[in-house]
Amino acid sequence: MRGGVANRGRYQGHGVGLVDDKGRVAIPASLRATLAANAPRADGKGGGTIVIGAHEDSPCLIAYDPAYLDILADDVDRRTAESLSNGRYDHNIRRAAASGEEVPFDGSGRFIMPDFPRFHAGIEEHAFFYGQFDVIEIWNPRTLLATEGLPDVMKNMATFYLKQKGIAL
Repeated sequence: MRGGVANRGRYQGHGVGLVDDKGRVAIPASLRATLAANAPRADGKGGGTIVIGAHEDSPCLIAYDPAYLDILADDVDRRTAESLSNGRYDHNIRRAAASGEEVPFDGSGRFIMPDFPRFHAGIEEHAFFYGQFDVIEIWNPRTLLATEGLPDVMKNMATFYLKQKGIAL
């Protein structure tokens, strides 16, 4: 049992999804099976639920299954408690972490990206998905490539998948 959630799969995978004008995009297959196992639909059909929100520190989105919310809340509670200074807590820790919105996805991994998170991360025609064990980051590929301090392997993955789909930025 990790963080209070038994048998929760880890997200290791990546890929580029095409985003249509309504914000529909498909979760890459390399991440979809884990997400569906972590957040199955109550009716037993394919698909499930994904939570999408603004990343606390980076100009991208963070995505996770609803069970991760307890892990996230425990982490935020700990960081808020550690922030005590002059008798006051830094409540911006909670504010930055609380932007998630639950969205259903179908058996093919398609979901509609919520408007504000999409706007916040500047996601337009393409979205790069990057599994980070407990969460998935979703980037505008242009933003990812322009962001300093990110691992070269992550930038090379985005470039590879864009080229594989015949997309030039």
